[in-house]
Amino acid sequence: MKLVLFSFLLFYSLSSTCQGVIPVKNFNNFFMSFNNGFFNQIEVQAINGYKGGDELVAYIDTRGNLRLYDGKVRKDITNLNVDYRVSDHLLGYKIGPTLNMWDAGRLQTLTYFGREFMVMDSLIVFEDTRFNTLNVYWNKTTTTLATVMGELSIPSSIGENMLVFKDNGNLYKIFWQGLIFEIGSWNGGAIDFQIGTDILCFNDPTTRTFVAFQNGQFIDVQPQFMRKYKAGRGFIAYEDLNGNLWMYKNGQTEQLSNFSPSFWDVKDDLVMWSENSYLFAYSNDRKIEVANFTPTDYLLKNNILAFRNIMGGVSALVDGKIEEITNVQKAEYEIYGNSVLVKLFNQSNIVFQKGQKYTN
Repeated sequence: MKLVLFSFLLFYSLSSTCQGVIPVKNFNNFFMSFNNGFFNQIEVQAINGYKGGDELVAYIDTRGNLRLYDGKVRKDITNLNVDYRVSDHLLGYKIGPTLNMWDAGRLQTLTYFGREFMVMDSLIVFEDTRFNTLNVYWNKTTTTLATVMGELSIPSSIGENMLVFKDNGNLYKIFWQGLIFEIGSWNGGAIDFQIGTDILCFNDPTTRTFVAFQNGQFIDVQPQFMRKYKAGRGFIAYEDLNGNLWMYKNGQTEQLSNFSPSFWDVKDDLVMWSENSYLFAYSNDRKIEVANFTPTDYLLKNNILAFRNIMGGVSALVDGKIEEITNVQKAEYEIYGNSVLVKLFNQSNIVFQKGQKYTN
């Protein structure tokens, strides 16, 4: 009995960790999702477009209905014309001025007087024209950030689970974990806030220092302004005035490159940069030489770097290893969870997951 119970728990654990959505269309134009080594059919008729994240895909079926598939069940959302947007975890959709959302199987109306809105991993930020308020949904709770005296507008600085906004007194504030923190006021030009997950950074015009906000605290990372900076998941990367590339993580700074990278980028768990025409990445706490050329295009998401290889196909850095997925030229590619999806010209697909390639 103990063995049976252990086997059941192991199977449940594996199936729950593998759960996710990788939406594809096959050569018959059937809409499908890849999961646990199999391509499962979602729709037998053509669809009119879809938007997908790591845990869900929302789509318009052949009759114009909005539907959602979360890797387990298909759910009808509405049969009315909608403006819909998804993140890895949330769906927001607007029918006229009514803004609704889906979160882990739960449907809810956010406002009957909605206008603009944005959907991030853990946030839905929206305007309510009835009371002229800026609002945010987070963790099953809606918070009014500000009642605006004048024209409403969505903040330009929004991360996956935090955002920066200004109140009527021109005071910059941070929303994070359901709490609001004051930054200060500034009457000069706009401040460039770079926001990731649980961390943000900016050049503070009042102290003239380079500052990070994390765990409810402001930290002076450098005593002077930085030339360029970006935020990832729990860390920031920045370029100093001499062109050196640095990382700040867990209260420590580490130099990534002193060769003035020609370009660099940050997303989620990865930093990538070009150094003397070589492509490097920082993944799993180590510097990795990814390629001896600079790719023409690439994607960063989670802990994956997918890029156009030297043959014009698709390769990827996954779990610290460089994997060649295909050498078919001009193939499109996307990242879902811990997997890379490659769409070939003949409407067949390759999914690279856990070191294996799957095709349909």
